[in-house]
Amino acid sequence: MIRFCAPAVRRTAGVALLAALTAPVAFTAGEHAHGHGHGSAATPAATPAVGAPGQAAQVTRTIEVVMNDQMRFVPASVQVKAGETVRFALHNQGALAHEMVLGALPDLKAHAEMMRQMPDMKHAEPNAVTLGAGERGAIVWQFTQAGTVDFACTLPGHMEAGMVGQVQVTR
Repeated sequence: MIRFCAPAVRRTAGVALLAALTAPVAFTAGEHAHGHGHGSAATPAATPAVGAPGQAAQVTRTIEVVMNDQMRFVPASVQVKAGETVRFALHNQGALAHEMVLGALPDLKAHAEMMRQMPDMKHAEPNAVTLGAGERGAIVWQFTQAGTVDFACTLPGHMEAGMVGQVQVTR
């Protein structure tokens, strides 16, 4: 099942762009606070190369990630094994809102552009969480194959200022 933004947002974003960037993925995680579902180009959809939403019972380890107003993730690079399910325990230590979105870099860049056009967009997808100042949140994710999975804060200007990172998935 794919969940889409409200019709007005679909029109604004362009139906062709949404169709081009949407992958047929069934999302199982619930919404985070203050959000509504997207499952569209609004939030890059999961693909086999990126992975899949994880089950909390399958988590093998937790990776602490801090987001800050220097527009950085700490750490900005992590390593996991293919097949591993991890919990990213996120803490926004800044005074600004920040988010973490897992995806392929081209999709994250397209999403960042969309966020500039719709800066009040909120996420409710298993591969994304937006946190206000001082808030904590989590993403549970299964990395299904070896390669590189990118992550970024796609709030306007944050990605461009360097708020990006990578997950190296090894065999």
